[in-house]
Amino acid sequence: MSGTTATPAELASRVAHELRARGFQAWLVGGCVRDRLMGIEPKDFDVATDARPAEVLELFEKAEPVGAHFGVVLVKSGGLRVEVATFRSDSSYSDGRHPDEVTFERDPRPDALRRDFTINALFQDPISGQVLDFVGGEADLRAGIIRAIGDPHQRFREDYLRMLRAVRFAARFRFSIEPGTSAAIRDLKELVHHVAAERVRDELIRILTEGGAGRGFELLDECGLLAEVLPEVKAFQGVGQPPEFHPEGDVWTHVLLMLERMGKATPTLALGVLLHDVGKPATFRVADRIRFDGHVEVGAAMARRILGRLRCSHEQIERVSTLVAQHMRFKDVRLMKQSTLKRFLRLPYFDEHLELHRLDCLSSNGNLENYEYARRLWIETPPEELKPPRLLTGGDLIAAGYAPGPAFAKMLRAVEDAQLEGRVRTREDALRLVADLDAP
Repeated sequence: MSGTTATPAELASRVAHELRARGFQAWLVGGCVRDRLMGIEPKDFDVATDARPAEVLELFEKAEPVGAHFGVVLVKSGGLRVEVATFRSDSSYSDGRHPDEVTFERDPRPDALRRDFTINALFQDPISGQVLDFVGGEADLRAGIIRAIGDPHQRFREDYLRMLRAVRFAARFRFSIEPGTSAAIRDLKELVHHVAAERVRDELIRILTEGGAGRGFELLDECGLLAEVLPEVKAFQGVGQPPEFHPEGDVWTHVLLMLERMGKATPTLALGVLLHDVGKPATFRVADRIRFDGHVEVGAAMARRILGRLRCSHEQIERVSTLVAQHMRFKDVRLMKQSTLKRFLRLPYFDEHLELHRLDCLSSNGNLENYEYARRLWIETPPEELKPPRLLTGGDLIAAGYAPGPAFAKMLRAVEDAQLEGRVRTREDALRLVADLDAP
């Protein structure tokens, strides 16, 4: 393809223009059309055409097949890319994800009818803006409705993940799910267990991070999917909390409020918000008041198991379980020794810990004093004060005549404590401190 392309929209327009110049049809299709009609700038653009994959590959120099069996070719220009897909109709879906056979079409209508939801099956001329609508998608966009195309049971049996996608789109756009579509999800909800854990994970993270996460989890519950994919979160419902700390209500209400206030977030923060109190149902007891003894430790272990089940990365599991494990420590920040406080403030991704705590407070008692205190110190304390260069190493202790052993860790910890608290500043100070510790 000649010339330079500055934006994905311009690349898509050029691809369509060149296809049409060779006598083929070419339309923008799917999510990019939906977003444009809603006044949202699309991130990705897809082009649908009656050209066969081999014809698309021949026409564009920088093109590669990414799903030739399904008629999909990737056209590149600079750092940009556009998917070009041949109009097709699909046969049965034996595996609940892929069609057993596809038939390439010359007409866009069959291509629209095999798609998931009406709002995702619109075609648009990239130049004139003309829209082809075979399924009532424009009306559903105006009405704010997620509606499966044709028989919703058939659409969901074709790809079980579409049940979660319906919830995601409804949450993201603040739409409702059409009654027949939501009823089909409730009927078929158990099929979600046949979806690969990685696909479920990715869809849940999108629900959590694209906006409207609180509404998204309400819809997951209403459609019956929550109990299937995250029974540990479903267990939040009806778990009371002490009203003096949580006037908002049970654990489910508390977490929904946090998710709704969260807005768009990193995947790890969003998962941390969702799971920070996951240990409460298992530790609930009533004594002098409602208590959750050990819920942090139980919750961190549960978070690891849940995220492992969803095939999250090792880094994600570590970050989220640390958020869960540390989220109650903010209540003590003004009572901590300087060494303890500085170790807390230097936790990796401390900004996520802060934001989780802020949301936790705003969705319960509303008291942000500890949040403001910790945030101010975190911002104002230079990094070299939070984690200063080590004054002593194990080698230094050996050189000073100490025998290696378990006591080394205690000595080095004591030196770092003193350093963080400003009681020692030099190697000589540190060695004197160790000598005092070792004295009988």
